[in-house]
Amino acid sequence: MTTPVTVAHIITKLELGGAQQNTLFTVAHLDPARFRSALITGEPGLLDQEARTLPGVAFYQIPSMVRPIRPVADLRALLALTALLKKLKPAIVHTHSSKAGILGRLAAWWVGVPIMVHSIHGFGFTRYQHPAVRRVLIALECVAARLTARFFAVSEANRRVGIELGLFNPDRCAVIRSGVDLAAIRQTRVDVPAKKRELGLAPDRPVVGMVAPLKPQKAPLDFVRMAALVHQARPDVGFVLAGDGELRDAVEAEVHRLGLSGAFRLAGWRRDIAEIMRCLDVFVLTSLWEGLPRVYLEALASGVPVVGTRVDGAAEVMQDGINGYLVEPGDVRSLADRVLSLLAHPDEAANMGRNGRSLPPEFDIHEMVRQQEREYERLLAGLKQRNCLSESKTYVTPAKN
Repeated sequence: MTTPVTVAHIITKLELGGAQQNTLFTVAHLDPARFRSALITGEPGLLDQEARTLPGVAFYQIPSMVRPIRPVADLRALLALTALLKKLKPAIVHTHSSKAGILGRLAAWWVGVPIMVHSIHGFGFTRYQHPAVRRVLIALECVAARLTARFFAVSEANRRVGIELGLFNPDRCAVIRSGVDLAAIRQTRVDVPAKKRELGLAPDRPVVGMVAPLKPQKAPLDFVRMAALVHQARPDVGFVLAGDGELRDAVEAEVHRLGLSGAFRLAGWRRDIAEIMRCLDVFVLTSLWEGLPRVYLEALASGVPVVGTRVDGAAEVMQDGINGYLVEPGDVRSLADRVLSLLAHPDEAANMGRNGRSLPPEFDIHEMVRQQEREYERLLAGLKQRNCLSESKTYVTPAKN
């Protein structure tokens, strides 16, 4: 019987985000006959307790691994990762996110892990950063890329950026979508009026919503400002924002400043997203950058038309005018206009919702795991072949007569 191969996944923080939820699903659903899962995370996050209780998954936490660049903490995290990987002896290290991706691959290289894989859920460098900071981050990614056997990108857009920057050749990066459980979402049933009342919304009025961590990347203040423009034309519409984070106080202040307190609900972190989606007439996402917005998939699978920003891989799942609309990041006026158009034409909105349900299997989370397993197997087979070739080149010196 073949001994399962240890695969160690490393991610910076287990918050309620697409990359984190997909990583948890992956480690919990890898075939236990072939793979033994370990999960290493950094600073405390909302999903830590869930990770600790995953059956068959060894969980480790390194609190010094944090998102901001902090040289002393980063060095401590690198040393801790190195010691842990030396103890675990994984055959594969699979990293996620920028900080964990760089530190994790450096530590894996230092202890001689034979296979390193990195998932690109969007890059850590963006056009919104200071040019010097962006250059440093790209340089670090280039160093880590040289240690990496295989990349998985959640979007073709991210894959193209990696190729253009010289991080990898086309044959070193596969596109593996950030999946959702399509069947479970489509089968979700909810008492919509009751759910709306639970959220503090009028059960007989239209609702526009967004689901996102309240951090700069997601631009939640743009959602509030869009809501204000919609509210001016349609005071009957309610708004719900599910999420929490560093910008919560700023969001609350902007809601108050724009006179939206009676129509706007800040729901905090939620685990009932599929049920909330069923209450929405339009889903909105105001992100400034993304790899592939997983929440778009959740909205579309729920039959809700989407109005969102044209970021990275968004256009690979969103068909403008077919299952929703895309506008440029930061264009609050266009977001509001598109939302008002869908609210004014419910038949068009319903048709877009139906179109959104027909997502292909590549966006299913179970297929995402199977694709990763196939990639692992190919990498392991290549490693075995290289080892065999290396052994075949060992010569015995003939004895002298």
